[in-house]
Amino acid sequence: MTSANLALRIANVTKRYGRTLALDGVSFDVPRNTMFALLGPNGAGKTTLMHILSTILAPDSGTAEIAGFDVLRDPLEARSRLGIVFQEPSLDDRLTVRENLNIHGLVFGVPQPLRRQRIDEMLQLVELTDWADKPARTLSAGMKRRVEIARALIHDSEIMLLDEPTAGLDAQSRSRMWEYVRRLQSERQLTLLVTTHYIEEVENCDRVCIIDHGKVLAIDSPDALRHQQGEQILIFTPRTQSDRSAILASFSDRLVRDDSSGIALKADDRFIESFLDQFGNRVRALSTQVPSLETAFLSLTGRELRDKDADAREVTLAFGKRGGEHTR
Repeated sequence: MTSANLALRIANVTKRYGRTLALDGVSFDVPRNTMFALLGPNGAGKTTLMHILSTILAPDSGTAEIAGFDVLRDPLEARSRLGIVFQEPSLDDRLTVRENLNIHGLVFGVPQPLRRQRIDEMLQLVELTDWADKPARTLSAGMKRRVEIARALIHDSEIMLLDEPTAGLDAQSRSRMWEYVRRLQSERQLTLLVTTHYIEEVENCDRVCIIDHGKVLAIDSPDALRHQQGEQILIFTPRTQSDRSAILASFSDRLVRDDSSGIALKADDRFIESFLDQFGNRVRALSTQVPSLETAFLSLTGRELRDKDADAREVTLAFGKRGGEHTR
């Protein structure tokens, strides 16, 4: 694919924090006017990569390009093409919604008449016109996210980076958020790069990149990942500790996980039949999962998407956290 057809190009990007390798030769391209998802657990390197793409952080090696502009050689040109919604809230709570949007337009040099027009358009797009002159602190978490999306488009950005845009939102707010995002992508022909913990949120993306421990494990469409990487999973709870030990010793090569939710083994119909003959009376609850993005993820990483707190290296440069917020 030619550079003209690419919104983002990442080639062999590496980043270390001391002895910790956060990104290990990450490479992928994102075509224009597509939705591309980075899917991985905390500590996988997603936020580090987002910081590099947004020119906050420099890679140790490799190159990253935004619309053909290198983030190191041409950071201002690269940044001017980007709209960014960070994982942490970044509105000024003391200002009104309109004032937050206006300051962003000023920073990016949008002329005043055009700035006013775009602020009105964006507020209407995210259904917050009636809240334009309210202080940002009076908005719910979901509404603040919508303001941040509107703000990211004031300077007519062509590429949007959304780092965990639905983190901390309830299910209804998450659903509304994705309605806005998909409508924006379609109407404005935006390229979207999204990071998320929620597997169901990437089902409608054009391509999904599964990343863990700083390495790209797979890139393809959601359907292709399900068929290529997804496996049927047998999940069960042993009756006793001795039953657990015996099962693990027999099927260590099939183990996907062993935690408080039970033991999960890679399985097909023939294996399940054999397993029940041998250990059926030594397990309690038992269920199966058919191939899905979740089982594809488990097959590639061997762990749940949310399996630990955020890695310190992932939040080193993150914006300071605000107080807890409630969604409406």
